[in-house]
Amino acid sequence: MDLKQEIHFRYTQQVQDKIDACKDLIAGLTEDAQNDAKGSAGDKHETALSMMHLEQEKSNYKLREFLDQKAVLDKINPLEINKIVSLGSVVRVNQLLVFISVALPKIALEKETVFAVSPQSPLGAQLMGKTTGFQFELQGTAYTILSVD
Repeated sequence: MDLKQEIHFRYTQQVQDKIDACKDLIAGLTEDAQNDAKGSAGDKHETALSMMHLEQEKSNYKLREFLDQKAVLDKINPLEINKIVSLGSVVRVNQLLVFISVALPKIALEKETVFAVSPQSPLGAQLMGKTTGFQFELQGTAYTILSVD
């Protein structure tokens, strides 16, 4: 597996793990709410049920967010070689290794740290459509694109 494939795989797995955890949490909350509805009544019961519903709504929102991230990652073909920075590109900028996809937490590979940024982020927007050798400044730091894959 080459670097780009490994990065894509690791980020896809990271998002899938979040989706699975969210689904498990939602299922647990649904089961708890059903069990609580059978066993109790009164103000305490209503408050607990309301809190579970709020937690469920937050979890559903997070799940939609993770599913959206996965949809973007699913659009990326890790076998495609890019010479111009676009969605799915792995770009070496100064000492940074950047994966143009969605904003996700950094991952550590054997020798490198990878930062996933969206094309709409300040760094992503500067990189989109550019090629090796392009220079720019962002927040007072000078950058040069050293490679695009």
